[in-house]
Amino acid sequence: MSGLQLTDFVKRPATGKLGRPITVRANFFEVTKLPNVTVYHYDVTVTPEVPPPVNRKLYDQFINTYGNTDLGGARPVYDGRKSLFSPKDLNFDSRTFDVTLAGDVIPNSKRQIPVFKFKVKKVATINLEELHRFLQSKSAMTNNILTGIMALDVLIRHKPSLLYATVGRSFFTPDGKQPLAGILDVWRGFYQSARPTAGKMMINLDVSATAFFQSGSLIEIVIKALNLRSPSDLNRTSPPLNWAKVEKLIKGLRVTVNHRERSKRSFKIFKLTQTSARQTKFTIDSEDPNVKPIETTIEKYFQQTYDKRLQYPNLPCVLVGKTSMLPLEVCSVVEGQRYMKKLDEKQTADMIKFTCQPPHVRANIIKDGLRILNYNNNEFLQDFGMKISSEMVTVRARTLPAPTISYHPTSQEANFVPRDGAWNLRGKKVARGTTLGSWGVIVFGSERDIPQPQLNAFIRELITTCTDTGMTIPNKSPPILYANPHGNIEGSLRQVWQRAGNLVKSQPQLILCVLPTTGVPLYAEIKRVTDTVLGVSSQCIQSKHTRDPKKQYCANVCLKINVKLGGMNSHLAPNMLPFLTSKPTILFGADVSHPPPGDSVRPSIASLVASMDANASRYAASVRVQNARTENMVDLSDMAVELLKTFFQTCGRKPDRILFYRDGVSEGQFAEVLNTEVKAIKTACTRLEATYNPKITFVVVQKRHHARFFPMKREDGDRGGNCKPGLVVDTDIVHPFEFDFYLQSHAGLLGTSRPAHYCVLHDDNKFTSDELQDFTYKICHLYARCTRTVSMVPPAYYAHLVAARARFHSRSEQWSDNASSESNAGDASSYLPVKPELQKVMWFM
Repeated sequence: MSGLQLTDFVKRPATGKLGRPITVRANFFEVTKLPNVTVYHYDVTVTPEVPPPVNRKLYDQFINTYGNTDLGGARPVYDGRKSLFSPKDLNFDSRTFDVTLAGDVIPNSKRQIPVFKFKVKKVATINLEELHRFLQSKSAMTNNILTGIMALDVLIRHKPSLLYATVGRSFFTPDGKQPLAGILDVWRGFYQSARPTAGKMMINLDVSATAFFQSGSLIEIVIKALNLRSPSDLNRTSPPLNWAKVEKLIKGLRVTVNHRERSKRSFKIFKLTQTSARQTKFTIDSEDPNVKPIETTIEKYFQQTYDKRLQYPNLPCVLVGKTSMLPLEVCSVVEGQRYMKKLDEKQTADMIKFTCQPPHVRANIIKDGLRILNYNNNEFLQDFGMKISSEMVTVRARTLPAPTISYHPTSQEANFVPRDGAWNLRGKKVARGTTLGSWGVIVFGSERDIPQPQLNAFIRELITTCTDTGMTIPNKSPPILYANPHGNIEGSLRQVWQRAGNLVKSQPQLILCVLPTTGVPLYAEIKRVTDTVLGVSSQCIQSKHTRDPKKQYCANVCLKINVKLGGMNSHLAPNMLPFLTSKPTILFGADVSHPPPGDSVRPSIASLVASMDANASRYAASVRVQNARTENMVDLSDMAVELLKTFFQTCGRKPDRILFYRDGVSEGQFAEVLNTEVKAIKTACTRLEATYNPKITFVVVQKRHHARFFPMKREDGDRGGNCKPGLVVDTDIVHPFEFDFYLQSHAGLLGTSRPAHYCVLHDDNKFTSDELQDFTYKICHLYARCTRTVSMVPPAYYAHLVAARARFHSRSEQWSDNASSESNAGDASSYLPVKPELQKVMWFM
């Protein structure tokens, strides 16, 4: 853990004053009494190596065996991996203890009881006085302070980790669980984290949820996985059952057995056997060397050894070791096993329903979590002398004023200030409409499903709406092609592209694609072909919208088409963004998208977007693939050079100032990202010209955090009970002295709004709090795809869209409908660049 100096990150200027002061509650609870003891830090090594849940069982056994003797009654707390913290000196520098997990052994078995080596070695003595000084802004960050905060984190998580299923900083309980589609349940949990804030430590407590495998009979789980109605369906032979699908789902699950009394041991499923319990043979060796081994089947063995007649001898068995096999019907899935893969569309919808709580409901659930945690009666907290308030903190906040938004001068109310973060397009024309002269329509489906008169009516409505909104469409009869959604997608798209070009003798600008469903494979292939092969913008719509064309839907499609073709939907009034207009200034947004957990083949994708005008309305993008899970943007210097050149070609000048919004960086990566990426931006500038040295401000945007705000007065909230857009918090729960703030820039549609957390790591432009907060909030009104403020700055939002879209640019991916890819995974070399024809427009919208 490298020590961070006070000067590494930007120190907070004076807190902001702009806006209307209000008071809100936040889901933070004050540590009213910090431990006044010296904390002793020990390193733990377990041999042989086992996962954290087993480590915790070993720790429990270790305390039961040695706590009152060798440890002198001390009750250390443990993180399940490497670190153990004690409020008392354990009076040794290093010792190794033998620990057994007797409960894991089968009674009367000849199998030896496993013995683990639990090595405990003292590594540090932590005086928390240094942490007190840090909270008062009197000390820089040091290793000792980081370790002290980590000790408090481990302390509050220790007891829940002994009682509940634990994932990271969250613990989960099956109470109130809800089924998801298939073989999963969603469990509610609670996240807790010790956070240093101005003058005090706080505990951030929030609701969380994750998917777990359903527990119980493995046979029942298999029935659900195969979408069967009853166990009798397992015996069918036609159509054949999809055992490959079952194996993929249950591989890695831990099961217990029900044919042996008092067996607590669990087994890990490695795979399914190719043959049934009736057909699977193995040999039993005799203890007498003169007796030949006996060959038998799994079915006969269970009948003879356990007097158990199998109900389903025709089903495969699970392999739970190198040679150990168990019939499905004797296995039960152990409770509390987390599902790590991507949820499908139905499961995701169910998960959103479960987690989408209005603010007052979420606040009450958090209070339930506080009751479950019962900090006041936690014996480990008492040993350390730590106390935590049972009341949510009240926080000083402000509501920033909304900016003036401008549309085309011929619009009704061309300039207006939006209310509550939303407005509509009625009577408005886009600020700069484009001309759509060459385009084609492709329908992926049959004319029987989507009749041509129905399609023509939709196209007429779309053209009318686009025209009303300020676009020009001289070609009102584009060529229409019906195509097989399971056929040669590239060939069909090329065909409609050629027809569109031939009709008006010019390069096609757009292909409108009508899709039968929201399925990922077809959408992915359309985007791969149009972005990287044909070099033409594409707009996908679902066929259901052609049946009864809605003006509002067509208007939303129009906004996307206009910016894809190089238009500008809206901008802020001229005096709104002096930072952009007073000197040539470029806004960057950056993100790195990673493959799903467990995927070691697919690369990560780095995306960079940059503004191309003084209105922050037009952007160009650059994409690179890099090694999986590399968080730093490896090719950032090249990408920045590319976009700085595009800015120069577009604006005629190099920018004097750079404001860089970086998404997707956790606090633990701040130092590394600051050191590598700010340096890469500076290198890009000197590559353009040796003396080119613009002022750079580098801001990290975080959405994956657990801070939530609740209005205390009705007039400070919206109809859904959320705080109104423009809420900014830079006091009470922020860093003791570094430049960070929370901004809830959007109006919540459902559930509890999540603010964005902005952390300034580098600032040559010397922003005041008001300047950066106000600027950031204002540009959240410029997201081109909708008429609402968005939850984080558009540059970061666009970078996220670019990275997600670039996932579809691999030639070798086989996509499935849950947005994950199957076999033939694409490595870096299979990803194609976006065609030059699209690189200066917003193709990713």
